[in-house]
Amino acid sequence: MALSLLQINAIQLSPQKPFTWASGIQSPIYCDNRLSLSHPDLRTEIKRELCARAKMSETPIDTIVGVATAGIPQAALMADTLDLPLLYVRSKPKGHGRQNLIEGQVRPEMKRAIILEDLISTGQSSLKAVAAIREIGIEVAEVLSIFTYGLDASASAFEAAKCPSHSLTDYATLIEVAEEEGYINTEEKSVLKEWRKDPKNWNSKS
Repeated sequence: MALSLLQINAIQLSPQKPFTWASGIQSPIYCDNRLSLSHPDLRTEIKRELCARAKMSETPIDTIVGVATAGIPQAALMADTLDLPLLYVRSKPKGHGRQNLIEGQVRPEMKRAIILEDLISTGQSSLKAVAAIREIGIEVAEVLSIFTYGLDASASAFEAAKCPSHSLTDYATLIEVAEEEGYINTEEKSVLKEWRKDPKNWNSKS
């Protein structure tokens, strides 16, 4: 999975010319898993892996929830394959009409959901969705994603929320694969490892 995302440029590594995230963090990696939607073979592989994970649940899943916006397409594909209802959670309530935060028809028989996110960095957007779904009385089995940076802040946040999470691939795997396949050299791998230790202050150290 890590190699596939590298091959389609969904994940780009640039240790020498870092990207700037919306949060202002300087990062040697940029991830846009939405590009996978344009590649049918990979899109199908991702869908298959996510569905396989859902089927591993000890208690049956009856609802799939996407996190707006990038988690919605994957959630829709998954819900269609598993023949389950779909909901999605906005980043904030709609500013008109019914001012919904959760879109879709919430029904009494919805008891246990999996939440789909494309990417987990700090985990805050995912956990906002978890809180919203729990508030309407639906249990969250876990949050699934395609990729996670595996940041300590994210792990702590999910632990505090008592919410399991699982990603199809992660940062540690990615940089190992990237070196093996020639996307980065040993020095660049070291830079990427250093960033992972302290993303917020990494630029001031470099």
